[in-house]
Amino acid sequence: MHDFLFSYYSFPAGKLEQWHPAVGEVLTTAEDLPHHFSQKHYRHQNGTVALNPDILRPKDLERFRFARRLLEVTASRPPNFGCHGLHEWAMVYQSDDIRHRERAPLRLSPQEIKEFVDSSTLACSHFDAVRFFTPAAAPRNRLQPTLLTREEFEQPGCVHANMDLYKWTFKAMPWLGSDLLRQTFFLALELRELDMRASPYELSDYGYAAIPIETSGGRAQYEEIQQKLANKAAALRVKVMETLDVLFNQVTISTHPNSIT
Repeated sequence: MHDFLFSYYSFPAGKLEQWHPAVGEVLTTAEDLPHHFSQKHYRHQNGTVALNPDILRPKDLERFRFARRLLEVTASRPPNFGCHGLHEWAMVYQSDDIRHRERAPLRLSPQEIKEFVDSSTLACSHFDAVRFFTPAAAPRNRLQPTLLTREEFEQPGCVHANMDLYKWTFKAMPWLGSDLLRQTFFLALELRELDMRASPYELSDYGYAAIPIETSGGRAQYEEIQQKLANKAAALRVKVMETLDVLFNQVTISTHPNSIT
């Protein structure tokens, strides 16, 4: 369940234990500052310590600007809550290669899974989910996002797009700060639990009740939780974009000090 956040996402768990201020925040220096405050990311001056954006390379800023653009275009679209988490079903559709077989059995038979997927509309907009669809399921998806076209498909109702707020935050660490990282991490945990509870896997041994999206009641339950988490994600998406904007502004002031009056 939760190991996904440490296997699929590449941010080391140990770094979650290191607290960083966000860019633009200034701390008063103490004698017992943690060791990581001596790293190159920080500037110590007149008894204070703050992040030092002067060390950022052009390729770092290019990566951050891509993330900022992707988040903005995602936020600009209306949310779609009609997918009902079918992507996990599409990952086992008509296949003997069951991804989590060793840790969690399927709660339905392969034939029952096939019948439900066949009776449903696959409309997954997230490339990093679609690329794990089985060969039989991939052509059934109404949308065909790719790595190069994902900006055309991302939308703010998507469980995985909202989970990726954690990814875009840790990729911009320490600049976005640990408080925002913590918020996106715990949102990703909630989204992961929704994701797997709606899957065809049996997770009762781990203390998770299934959300049976193969029933109308299950789909309604999934959509209700999905909307609540999408609202949380929308607020965090704004915070991530705003903090990136502070970073870009700090870099501009540092590089062209006379351009800001």
